[in-house]
Amino acid sequence: MTDIDDYHEQLQRDAHFLCSDQRMDTELMDRLVLQLNRIYPQILSDKEAHGVTTFRKLSVPTKVRLAELLKHLHRKGEEACHEFYRGLHIHAEDVYSSLPTRVIQKETADAKWSNTMAIHQERYVLNDRGPMFFLSCFSFAVGIAMLYYYGEGETLRSTSPFLHCSAARFSKGAKDVFISYSEVGRRKKGDC
Repeated sequence: MTDIDDYHEQLQRDAHFLCSDQRMDTELMDRLVLQLNRIYPQILSDKEAHGVTTFRKLSVPTKVRLAELLKHLHRKGEEACHEFYRGLHIHAEDVYSSLPTRVIQKETADAKWSNTMAIHQERYVLNDRGPMFFLSCFSFAVGIAMLYYYGEGETLRSTSPFLHCSAARFSKGAKDVFISYSEVGRRKKGDC
């Protein structure tokens, strides 16, 4: 199905199901005909509803009446088919939701929804280490920043062994930068 709003085409696909469904009884058929006749007389006029056609004749089996109504609506066009579906949705939600075209639309929508949910979940997961990992990294960065800005005096000299030990878990490039920073700080103090 290429267009969800093509009710004319949907009615063609759903006609066999509607005519064979036991829930489409005389009472539901009468409610649908009355709704189309009273609310949308341009779709189903009084003459068409009560006159020559078999839409309201109780002597005719419901399946035959329904088949005639569906043919009539199909000839009337897109708006008539849409209003039939609206009436069916109002008067018989269970029948409406079990129509073959509705089932296909639901399955398609569910498949799209589950695909987008999986994509969005993967998109927003930055890591699986949790909040403690973030806090430890943040604390480490704050500590390094404090050493950089306030470590010009005795503080830097006493933190040099700590900086060498801390660099043990870093990669080679980060370790070299870290150790060279502590060595530069030690040389500055020695020059003064």
